[in-house]
Amino acid sequence: MEHVQRFTFDRSRMPERLDRFLAEALPELSRSQLKRLIDEGRVTLNNAAVKASAKLKGGEEIAITLPEPVPTETLSQDIPLTVLYEDSQLIVIDKPAGMVVHPAPGHSQGTLVNALLYHCQDLSGIGGELRPGIVHRLDKDTSGVMVATKTDEAHQHLAQQFKDHSINRRYVALVHGLLPSTKGTVDKPIGRHPTQRKKMSTGSRNGRQAVTHWKVLQVYEEDRLSLVELRLETGRTHQIRVHLADMLHPVLADPVYGGNRIKTLKDPELRRLATSLDRQALHARLLGFIHPVSGEYLDSSSAVPADMQSIIDYLQNKYSAASAV
Repeated sequence: MEHVQRFTFDRSRMPERLDRFLAEALPELSRSQLKRLIDEGRVTLNNAAVKASAKLKGGEEIAITLPEPVPTETLSQDIPLTVLYEDSQLIVIDKPAGMVVHPAPGHSQGTLVNALLYHCQDLSGIGGELRPGIVHRLDKDTSGVMVATKTDEAHQHLAQQFKDHSINRRYVALVHGLLPSTKGTVDKPIGRHPTQRKKMSTGSRNGRQAVTHWKVLQVYEEDRLSLVELRLETGRTHQIRVHLADMLHPVLADPVYGGNRIKTLKDPELRRLATSLDRQALHARLLGFIHPVSGEYLDSSSAVPADMQSIIDYLQNKYSAASAV
């Protein structure tokens, strides 16, 4: 049975292309899937067929008709997964650093979706395909807890929770510098960087609201590093990394937003450990939400992986020894 989803483009928003709005509103659909639906006339703007490049200015009614699920063309692959929770509606996994979430040019295999297609034999269809529903993402080199859905019902329920900012998302990060207080909030819009298209920025003209709450867990004063817990209200691309960099406290070893800050570490062993990390020191440690069927709160947590934990352990041992002298 076909399914119709409807959206209203809020008048308070900045003008935006239709395809970009739909990519945000329907994160479970890839850009190529959205393009195909638009080209097939399955997307209407105020009840009329429309092009992907149509400009939304405010108040438009958008409808997208999703067809009966069909087998996906994406390859299923027997890739090991660490499953934290699973039932007939959803699956929660501990994503390792280095794994891309969704197939894309240059990453057609070895992704989380490829792995889930092999692991999940009870998919009922998401967005017109028999595939897992991706309701949020983690960057390739960010590790930690993620949820994917198996049914349209579960997908829509969880997607609404993300939209309502009611999901409990907790991260831990090692960051450069000593933060100005023990806790705080960054409330700055994030959008595409005006000149560097692979980066996000708080200086974008078309930024969307982004709110990150932070709390200092540990300070390593001599090495000018801090261990920080972060809680997301919104989930913009690279949000934590952009907000921390904007504070001049980039995530340790962040190859995009951290510059060459590793070189400023004076401790040679610490510098070696940070260099060998080969990714940003950021981990999604907890994800909590209301189960779409039972209505009960469910959360899953993940221990900091060994590569990042080795740096924390080194710092803890170093500062414990110093305080004992």
